[in-house]
Amino acid sequence: MTSARPALLGGPELGLALRGLARRLGARRPRFLRGERVERPLVARRVRTERLVLRRHRMSDAADWYAIQSCESVIRGLRWPVRDARQSRQHLRDRTRHHVLAQADDFLAYAVDFEGVLIGDVLLHLRDVNRATRSAEIGWVLNPDYTGQGFAAEAAQAALGLAFRRLGATVVFAEIEPTNVRSQGLAKRLGFEQRTPTRHALVREAWERGAAERRRPQRVIAEG
Repeated sequence: MTSARPALLGGPELGLALRGLARRLGARRPRFLRGERVERPLVARRVRTERLVLRRHRMSDAADWYAIQSCESVIRGLRWPVRDARQSRQHLRDRTRHHVLAQADDFLAYAVDFEGVLIGDVLLHLRDVNRATRSAEIGWVLNPDYTGQGFAAEAAQAALGLAFRRLGATVVFAEIEPTNVRSQGLAKRLGFEQRTPTRHALVREAWERGAAERRRPQRVIAEG
């Protein structure tokens, strides 16, 4: 967390400040206040990778989702609040409703499914819809029982492909706590550049170079 001298804000600066505050508080602006829409909204359709299925969350995932949310390392790494089973179920229900990116502040939640088990989650937030500066933010979480097998990287690569190829993002950001060493390392392997203690960025050109250089590029087998 950083500190700065107070400033008087107005116009665009005030709007940016209010949007930033709303994001930190977990609030989203009403859709009619979010301005323009992207020319082709990104809808969460099932995506198959080499080993995983990225799909929409469903309430039948409640037990697996609670298992992830109950992990101390997950709570600590993401600074999530401690939730009981009922609160975890409500959190999951909220995720089932977010499957389209069309306007600023929309987010899309993908369940990461391995052999029929929910093992994690990958998110895309639409931050800027302007075609020339379009940006998104990515987030991921994985059940610690499945770490060390490349699943998080596989899911994140698929989501990045959607962000750059389908959504048309020019840059994708990731906000990672400095103490979350595992996610910091994953971001670096994915090609992100660290810009602040918590903010990492992957620009389209760097992602395209990385995709071309990988020996075994992440291959989306089917989508739809």
